[in-house]
Amino acid sequence: MNNPYLPWEAEVVERVQESDSIFTLRLRLTDPEARNHYRFVPGQFNMVYLYGVGEVAISIVSDPESEALLDHTIRAVGRVTHGLAKLQAGERVGIRGPFGRGWPMPLAEGRDVFIVTGGLGCAPVVGVINYVLARRTRFGRVCIVQGVKHAEDMIWRERYAEWSAHPDVQVLLAAEHGGVLWPWHVGLATELFDQAVIEPSRTIVMMCGPEGMMRAAARGLMQRGIAPEEIYLSMERNMQCGVGHCGHCQFGGSFICRNGPVYRYSEVRELLGVKGF
Repeated sequence: MNNPYLPWEAEVVERVQESDSIFTLRLRLTDPEARNHYRFVPGQFNMVYLYGVGEVAISIVSDPESEALLDHTIRAVGRVTHGLAKLQAGERVGIRGPFGRGWPMPLAEGRDVFIVTGGLGCAPVVGVINYVLARRTRFGRVCIVQGVKHAEDMIWRERYAEWSAHPDVQVLLAAEHGGVLWPWHVGLATELFDQAVIEPSRTIVMMCGPEGMMRAAARGLMQRGIAPEEIYLSMERNMQCGVGHCGHCQFGGSFICRNGPVYRYSEVRELLGVKGF
């Protein structure tokens, strides 16, 4: 059994620059036995360790059955992530994980999946999208709503076109500041809900992004008949240990690294937006 305090070594197989500040590292555990034992579900995260610098919690965006490759999409915002941004294929990092509670994919089978994401923090739901589209016949309609503040924040534009080409997949995009050549909606992501095809009785919702956006989106979806128990959120905090010991990610009476990052909206609705939580 893997010791959660000790990292496995992983090699950078490929590095992809997604935007000026966002990149993806595709990693493979170097120990064959570790690869055989490693299992994760969409929504979980790893602690990615840059030797001699430190570690950071990063969502796993690859498919659980994708040839033992672990994709991590990272925004360079701090000391560790700026160091990770300099890595190239062949270099090594440490991996601890996977940690946390992932998305309820078994509960989503046979149902419509409504995905909402805002800002640049869309990595937690990319794993859901990859998972569902790779198993298309096991799920109903898929609606993906993505909102950003500025048009240039919209990375992966080619993926949106690829996703929307799948049967019964609707992709709705919005930017608060669209720019001259922006072809989609100008405004908030929640304003796109009226364009979405929603059957409340068969829909499960998965969302991530700024808490204000998620709070507004949850209210808007509940007004359209979706029960709060069918809305799931991926929360973000400063996770430094991954095992609920350091206390940095305490969220009310729980720790996001251990009890989350995925929560039912009904579990956390009273905490959203409360200062100090």
